[in-house]
Amino acid sequence: MNQQFELFEIANPCIGVCQSNKKGYCFGCLRSRTERQRWHDMTTEQQREVLRLIVGRKQRIEQMRQRKDEQLRFDFEEVVEVGRFF
Repeated sequence: MNQQFELFEIANPCIGVCQSNKKGYCFGCLRSRTERQRWHDMTTEQQREVLRLIVGRKQRIEQMRQRKDEQLRFDFEEVVEVGRFF
C-alpha cells in the first residue's frame, strides 16, 4: 500500500467550545474525551479516522434534529374538533 506524503499537518478540529455531554463528547468538535486528549499523539491516519467519525456524528445529530422538528410540526398541525367531545 502506498503511503501518501503529507505536506501539512491535519488541523485540530477544536472550535473552542470545550464542553462535554454525559457521554464525554464535546459539544463543539464532537470528539470523545480520548480523541481530544490523544489528538497530538495520533498518526495522520488516526486523525483522519477521527475526522471521519466526526462527520458521521454531525449527520446523526442533524437527522435527530430534523425528526424532532417534523414531530413538533406534526403536533401543532393536528386539528382537534372540540365540538365532537362534548
